[in-house]
Amino acid sequence: MESFDTVIRFFQNGGPFMYPIAVVLVIGLAIAAERWLVLSGARRRNRNAFDTAMVQLREKNYKAVVDTGSESSVPIARIVGAGIARYAGNRRREDVESAMEEGVMEALPRLEKRTQYLATLANVATLLGLLGTIIGLIAAFTAVANAEATEKASMLSSSISVAMNTTAFGLISAIPLLLLHAVLQTKTAEIVDSFEMASVKVVNTLADAGALPARTRESDGS
Repeated sequence: MESFDTVIRFFQNGGPFMYPIAVVLVIGLAIAAERWLVLSGARRRNRNAFDTAMVQLREKNYKAVVDTGSESSVPIARIVGAGIARYAGNRRREDVESAMEEGVMEALPRLEKRTQYLATLANVATLLGLLGTIIGLIAAFTAVANAEATEKASMLSSSISVAMNTTAFGLISAIPLLLLHAVLQTKTAEIVDSFEMASVKVVNTLADAGALPARTRESDGS
């Protein structure tokens, strides 16, 4: 209970700029929670969809892969479906790889959606904290200008202590938002890497089944 009272006093002593910083923190945490749930769900659905697609590919049920990809909202199903659809029209390795790379690029913006806002909100929280401190210091020096000489030192130290609360709260808000931004970026990168790995596995599966020609030296840049 004592620690809770300390937090309340800290917030109240910080002045009006504590409220917009708190709003920024709440918005950032809400975005981070939403992105975490979306990315975690996407990872699970992509893994299940890829396992299903690989079973269909090994059975050479290419139509089922294409149909699933066209009807599904799961990125990996759409990526594999696009590659197999291109394979059905033109059985060239380069065309299949190109179709799946296009699918990865199409899925990427949806995965990165709103994550970049966290870094922006962290910067905003820091700047609001600094602005609150500067305005608090201006008010403090203005107030002590007309005070008695014996009271100036105590009034100034008290006012500066209160003004620094906004900088502290700005940093307290910004640091977790930056950490969450880094975590979500890493999580997104892992999903994108899984897309690229899935594309390679699909091409290798087709090649092992004799459905794709071996990569030519010319396409390797040799």
